[in-house]
Amino acid sequence: MNKTAFSGIRVLDMGQIYNGPYCGLLLALLGADVIKIEPPGGERLRYRSTDRVETHEFMMLNSNKRSIVVDLKTEAGRDLFRDLVCEVDVVIENFAPGAMERMGLPPASLLDLNPRLIYASGKGYGNSGPYAHMSAMDITVQAMAGVIASTGFPDGPPTKTGPAFADIMGGVHLFGGVAAALYQREKTGRGQIVEVSMHDTIYPALASPLGAIFNDPSRTVPERTGNRHSGLAVAPYNVYPASDGHIAIMSVSERHASGVLMAVGGEPLASDPRFADRASRIANIDALDAAVGAWTATLDRWTLVERLAEHSVPSAPVLTVREVADDRHLRERGMIRDVEHPVRGTIPVPGSAIRLEDSPVNAVRAAPSLDADAEDVLHDLLRADAGRIAALIASGALGART
Repeated sequence: MNKTAFSGIRVLDMGQIYNGPYCGLLLALLGADVIKIEPPGGERLRYRSTDRVETHEFMMLNSNKRSIVVDLKTEAGRDLFRDLVCEVDVVIENFAPGAMERMGLPPASLLDLNPRLIYASGKGYGNSGPYAHMSAMDITVQAMAGVIASTGFPDGPPTKTGPAFADIMGGVHLFGGVAAALYQREKTGRGQIVEVSMHDTIYPALASPLGAIFNDPSRTVPERTGNRHSGLAVAPYNVYPASDGHIAIMSVSERHASGVLMAVGGEPLASDPRFADRASRIANIDALDAAVGAWTATLDRWTLVERLAEHSVPSAPVLTVREVADDRHLRERGMIRDVEHPVRGTIPVPGSAIRLEDSPVNAVRAAPSLDADAEDVLHDLLRADAGRIAALIASGALGART
């Protein structure tokens, strides 16, 4: 059997909440030995909304990792961390800028200890630039990056996205940076610092609303266009009512637009001069959406998808989060995996969204209990015997024991 892509790679994951932990999860699912370094009491997401039982969010982002509590506020804990750094390939953190320096663990000093180290730093706004000092969470980065301003309806308030868009975008890019640095290390033998700003990762996703600004500077387009195309450059493109919910319909080509018109009203609507080409459809977008919406409202979501598919039109039912939670497509592809938790029982967690044809993806196992793997980690990485482990506990390096 082929080895996993990151077989033999060891990672210290100090990530918190979503950003850093998702980077660590992607590495773990592709075979890396990811060791979650947690402070006494556990990483903030672990028990955020429950009474000493791991939250579902924590379980989703920390599968296939090992947990050890290291108190980095003590000198003994920092010494232990430095020892661990010497034995691993990657360190992941998404602390506020300057946090590692304040703890006496500046990234450059860690590379001095281990020149092959890949130090991956996820930040809200990066380590440089006028916003670097600002505290950052998903919603604040969405605000600063134009996501909130461009989400919602023209006559409504700016609205954040439902998913943790900025955090996960940052985590995916951080994973990509780690993979690139590991590849470069194969050629140079040297590690390096990888930095990803959540704020940076969102700018390319604004292609449509930015296109509305720069493609025709004389044209005024609302910042928020509801479910219509962000640049109001495509129609029909909207979320329409169905008899049992809503359906999203998109037409990026004349063939798609013609297909929608034929499905909705046949030849009479397809030959209507108001909808003859892209420019005329945009000029008459309200009338077009009204015609499409009147038709979609008479049928259920999946019937609409079938009818539109007959005309090669891209469409999809608007599924609720509860429907997505057990989506048959995601289950068949292995993106939703069931794992056993000692307290919560059987729970669904993500599989790997990255598939490599020549490399297996690890079986998914539940996120570890707090500090569950301390002895194994210390033995595997530092060859520590029972005496040294006892001494580390006594020194406070390992933090509160659970």
